[in-house]
Amino acid sequence: MPTSDDLALMAHLMRRAGFGANRDSLEAYLEMGYEASLAELLHPESLPPYDDDLAYRYFPYFRIGTAVASQQSHWMLRMIGTRRPLEEKMALFWHHLFATGFAKVENAPEMQQQIDTFRKHGMGNFRTLLLEMSKDPAMIFWLDNCESHKDAPNENFGRELLELFSMGVGSYTEEDVKNCARAFTGWTVIPALPRYPWGEFLREFEYRPDDHDDSEKTFLEHQGQFNGEDIIDIICRQP
Repeated sequence: MPTSDDLALMAHLMRRAGFGANRDSLEAYLEMGYEASLAELLHPESLPPYDDDLAYRYFPYFRIGTAVASQQSHWMLRMIGTRRPLEEKMALFWHHLFATGFAKVENAPEMQQQIDTFRKHGMGNFRTLLLEMSKDPAMIFWLDNCESHKDAPNENFGRELLELFSMGVGSYTEEDVKNCARAFTGWTVIPALPRYPWGEFLREFEYRPDDHDDSEKTFLEHQGQFNGEDIIDIICRQP
């Protein structure tokens, strides 16, 4: 028979690995057992995904792709109703770390696409997540890599990749930032049309070899004709 301490421990787990749980859910987890509950949380693919079709049926405005408020409401409902709480908690965690905002991107479907990427890769390999974020249209636009060219590299993405997304201040030099930026030249988005007057459309990642600096670079004491993927490989080998 579960004790009040067992209930408190399970409630703590669900607050940390999700967004809390009601009494019925907690008792169901208790019946399953702590270890089995933990295993289920860590393997969200074993449970059915959130039923977006049902949500759209009750809240049709969630389908309004241009309305960021509807997408925020949709995500909040999903956090509450998902059977994969840790998957959603990790998506929120990575959304905080890979800081990207609607204020500049101004494209709700693109923001939603990024959050979907966090769901897909947020509990997997960090190298994969870094690579996917480096190709993410919202991220590329947010940190101006679509304005980084082989004859005029923009350092915004390279600096944030090193400072915020991976190693942290003190782990690299200014020359590393510059060479990182050079390696990511040519990583851009299509179409490059202005948003107005056509409205919001989903851009796609495009690698343009003609706009990539293919010359020799030195990055974290490694030398070579590095591209962005090489940079990520070197980063992920650091302690």
